[in-house]
Amino acid sequence: MSKEFDVVVVGELNVDIIMDQIESLPAIGKEIIAEKMNFTLGSSTAIFANNIATLGASVCFVGKLGLDSFGNFIKETLDKKGIDTSQIIMSSELKTGATIVLNYDEDRANVTFPGAMDDLSLSDIKDECLAKARHLHISSIFLQKSLLPGLSKLLTKAKALGLTTSMDPQWDPQEKWDIDLDSLMPLIDIFLPNATELVHLTHSKDLEEALAKIKKYDQSTIVIKNGHEGASLWDGKMLIHQPVFSNQHVMDAIGAGDSFDAGYIKKFLEGCTTKECLEYGALMGAINTTGHGGTSSFSSLEKVNQIAQSVFNYSDYVTEG
Repeated sequence: MSKEFDVVVVGELNVDIIMDQIESLPAIGKEIIAEKMNFTLGSSTAIFANNIATLGASVCFVGKLGLDSFGNFIKETLDKKGIDTSQIIMSSELKTGATIVLNYDEDRANVTFPGAMDDLSLSDIKDECLAKARHLHISSIFLQKSLLPGLSKLLTKAKALGLTTSMDPQWDPQEKWDIDLDSLMPLIDIFLPNATELVHLTHSKDLEEALAKIKKYDQSTIVIKNGHEGASLWDGKMLIHQPVFSNQHVMDAIGAGDSFDAGYIKKFLEGCTTKECLEYGALMGAINTTGHGGTSSFSSLEKVNQIAQSVFNYSDYVTEG
């Protein structure tokens, strides 16, 4: 049966205020200078939504914003991308979230004010909306305190309605990593942590131990993003490695993992093999690093195609949309 949306995306919404070209991270009581600043659409979930929409997927976003200038900016940005924002709640009682990003070399430090994203809960997500989509993607679960208790019910509901599911857990600011993987993993078709997150989520001492522990979740495809080491995929039977697409002129790595997710899920929805999904995800993650912030390299499909060919010489991976 034909669905209105390829993906319904549930998650956090905030702006990113990015400080670039700093000589070090600041110390308490001291001040440093950033040579450049960018103001852009932020949050893992919104970057994913923006970029998979650029790649040609039809997207509906479920989230919560404050009725303020940051919220208006985010909604207008998503609207311009053709994303359905009818399920985004704008509240006059809440403030839109914001993240201060301090870029240092190829790493970063973030300070986030969650704002309205803390208030999104299972009751805000309508069955009618889920039923219109083929796939559900959830990100940054630890930044959504009101949604986290209902996560299992949301995934159960999505599966009952016939959706495939994916989740990128992202970092836990409290570093408690308190989720029940044994109950959640059977409901997640594609799990997309990075290597550090997987170690913490499985309460392991290193990646080798974490990989050994996740192999019992053989009903899920588990994709582990690992920066310069590339990515690995556990399909329930074997571990597949995908080398990184090397970019010699990295602008920053903000949103690279979210862009990887967007590429992987786009190919998954096209019915491609896991290897093809993995390669395309890695390429989109690399394309992300050619611009500042998580979305500047994804302003249009034409730009993505141009970067894929000119920087990475990979016309084979160009998406038609």
